[in-house]
Amino acid sequence: MRSLPLALVDKDFKGSVSEMKNELRSLDLNLLKALGALLEERSVTRAAHRLAISQPAVSGMLVKLREHFSDPLFVRTPDGMMPTARAEELAGPVTQILRDITQLLNPPHFDPLNATLTFTLAATDYALSAVLIPLIAVLKTRAPGINIAIRPIIDDQVTQQLSRGEVDLALLTPETTAEELHSRSLYQEEYVCVAHRSHPIAQSLSMTLEQFCHYEHVLVSTEGQFSGPTDEKLAEINLQRRVGVSVNSFHAVPEILRLTKMIAVLPKRLASVTHDLVIIPMPLSVPGFTKSMAWHARRHQDPAHRWLRALCVEVSQQGDIA
Repeated sequence: MRSLPLALVDKDFKGSVSEMKNELRSLDLNLLKALGALLEERSVTRAAHRLAISQPAVSGMLVKLREHFSDPLFVRTPDGMMPTARAEELAGPVTQILRDITQLLNPPHFDPLNATLTFTLAATDYALSAVLIPLIAVLKTRAPGINIAIRPIIDDQVTQQLSRGEVDLALLTPETTAEELHSRSLYQEEYVCVAHRSHPIAQSLSMTLEQFCHYEHVLVSTEGQFSGPTDEKLAEINLQRRVGVSVNSFHAVPEILRLTKMIAVLPKRLASVTHDLVIIPMPLSVPGFTKSMAWHARRHQDPAHRWLRALCVEVSQQGDIA
């Protein structure tokens, strides 16, 4: 390789570190990688082997680097190629920039066992019981350092909360999920009729339509309504049930059923994990719903978030098996 006059080796370089970094960032990435390899290997041959390219290609890159920096950068000596003062000044910034680029191009590894971070999830009280509590039980064994903050679903705000990063993951239904969000279905839910184990109907484990309409019902409605999908199906066959209590939370239903002779129609997953309730087959078919999770594009490729979503799917599938 042709050496430049030694007089150039002593060229004084007094540029600031910031100017040096800007000068480096203006380089083509391949030239920057070649400079990094040459600084470490002190050999065109070894640098070529490291970069998996030919020796002439590295020599050509060195020519371009010398032109760019107006400095020989390396000179031949009996002990091999030695960096000039300018090259030695470049070594630190080059290493840092290449490390930054590597981190950008290669997503960081997520280790749940040693992770320390907080996820904020939005859910209804149904999703809290049916999905999040089982999720937390598994998460705390696999990622003990992860904290979970749970917020209520606010229908007209959840999309903005996700986009602003105030909520990481929301448990919704496809009908309530904005088009701009990413989403995935978790499971299909069905409705069942329930009564307290002390209720007379609980002994037979069967119910006619007449009995279903005879007993007074508890209805869950966040808006205080006294009718829902069950009443719509009854109306199709000219029947009506008696809804005596409307509550805004599923969590209140078991205690009401314990203290009264009322019955209720609940999602099966919720009924299955509630003590002292007996599930009775529905005497009519009421359409269920799909429970899904939604998240913003800003978290779509995040390794920790992807791990959380995978865990949600896993826990939900276990619920299907159960």
